[in-house]
Amino acid sequence: MADTASSSADRNRIAFARWDKRMRESLRPLLTKKTIAEHKRDPVGIHSDALDRVLNYFRRPNLLDHYVIVCTRPFKQWRVARMTGVPGQAPVFVDERAYNSEAKAAHAVFLLRVEQTMRD
Repeated sequence: MADTASSSADRNRIAFARWDKRMRESLRPLLTKKTIAEHKRDPVGIHSDALDRVLNYFRRPNLLDHYVIVCTRPFKQWRVARMTGVPGQAPVFVDERAYNSEAKAAHAVFLLRVEQTMRD
């Protein structure tokens, strides 16, 4: 019985990885300078269809790294961190950069995900 559950989980991982690869391939043409500039102007507003599609993918639990925005000084400074995936372990800052608005930090996360989507 355990072998059946294990093989089923393996098939699910394989199917998800194939789906994720196809999604990334279909989204890459949407990741243009225009789409990136649109996100930079307004990370949380109403977006074009292309940017909505990209953001919907980025917000799904998928194979991309899980980033969070950490407020390091209330209402003044934000930084980007990566979740470790280990319960109880704090996120790790991705670099030393600090942002003076949450929107700028959100755009930094967006750019990290764009880079990973284009690379993988």
